[in-house]
Amino acid sequence: MSGTDEQTPIPVAETGTEGLTLEPGQAPGAAVAAAPREPGAQRFLRELVTGNLLLSVLAVLVSLVVGAVLIAVTNAQVLAASGYFFSRPADTLVAIAQAVGGAYGSLFQGGVLDLTASDPLSALRPLLGSLGFATPLIAAGLGIAVGFRTGLFNIGGQGQILIGGAVAGWIGFALPLPAGLHLIAAVLGGLLGGAVWAGIVGVLKARTGAHEVIVTIMLNYVAFYLLDYLLHTPVLQAPGSSNPKSAAELPTAVLPSLFGLPVNIGFLLAVVAVLASAWLLSRSSLGFKLRAVGENPAAARTAGIDVRRMTIVAMVVSGLLVGLAGAYQVLGQSTGGFGNDFDASIGFNAITVALLGRSRPWGVFWAGILFGVFQNGGYTMQAANGIDINIVSVVQSLIVLFIAAPPLVRTIFRLPAPGRPRRRRSKNEVRSA
Repeated sequence: MSGTDEQTPIPVAETGTEGLTLEPGQAPGAAVAAAPREPGAQRFLRELVTGNLLLSVLAVLVSLVVGAVLIAVTNAQVLAASGYFFSRPADTLVAIAQAVGGAYGSLFQGGVLDLTASDPLSALRPLLGSLGFATPLIAAGLGIAVGFRTGLFNIGGQGQILIGGAVAGWIGFALPLPAGLHLIAAVLGGLLGGAVWAGIVGVLKARTGAHEVIVTIMLNYVAFYLLDYLLHTPVLQAPGSSNPKSAAELPTAVLPSLFGLPVNIGFLLAVVAVLASAWLLSRSSLGFKLRAVGENPAAARTAGIDVRRMTIVAMVVSGLLVGLAGAYQVLGQSTGGFGNDFDASIGFNAITVALLGRSRPWGVFWAGILFGVFQNGGYTMQAANGIDINIVSVVQSLIVLFIAAPPLVRTIFRLPAPGRPRRRRSKNEVRSA
């Protein structure tokens, strides 16, 4: 094969983009030389979603520690014992241990495993319930992650869930179809609704340069009030009802449970979405182009990738996955009819899930399960210990804070910065220590 027929790969060290190719005869590194420097926001997003697993684990750990402090300082027994701390300090320490241990023990028992149950199925029932809470977070988190990997901040999960769920719900109660076909049509309608709503953002971004953060946030409001309007009209409102609520889903459009367990096949759909996303981003040529645009759009454009087209495709794929979460909500959770609040803040929590999972499909999967455990176990923690469930929300918010500030986590645990070896202390420093 002659030299003019080969394409020369751009070294990773020069571009930060794996496997980009140059035109025949173009020297390696020319793309980078011709391209402007990576914008600060683009570089921040790339660093944010490519951190290592250790930082994610430590971020969760630090958040749980801060949550424990909040539980302790708001506990009545701890406050009472602290009044005579200097005379009997052991009482305060015991009260703190009981408050924190009881709260997190209830969180585990209500979200993962009930060790007091009489049979294995009952013991696993909390985990199965957590999987139900995790399913829409996984689906929506995958959609947000695809946007992140392409360098796009998709903050419009709420709107895409509302539109996708509304389309799926309308098909579910207004179009009587044969069993099996009806459920497939409703789920596909949810995927299409989310994809179209996010695709609007992609087109505006690619054609006019409109910032996706602003557009997605504004479309959240448009979706909310559009759905609210339709719920006051015969389009979505249940016949004969004056409440802004839809009719109940037909039995043929409801997601069936898995073997009679407290989790439906929506979880299997989420697993399929994880597998498909992993293949798309890691094994397909389309995924390569999406990742290349996310790493360095200027170099990708120089290498012949249509950045505008990839922007639209990324938003459509992102909305499609988020739309799956909307379909799950109305076909698997709010089957008796839905209002304008069935998104349940999933669109925003999915951003946290995508960040904690470092925008990797399997990372998003496990992060979604963790947040499902928090949500499901939080109710047990509140009922058994009187702990305000908002403590769980605080822990989730702190996870976002520490994920978004890796230097802070490294400082707390005295970890070296990436690419910088830990400095060895001299003999004099060791002696003085």
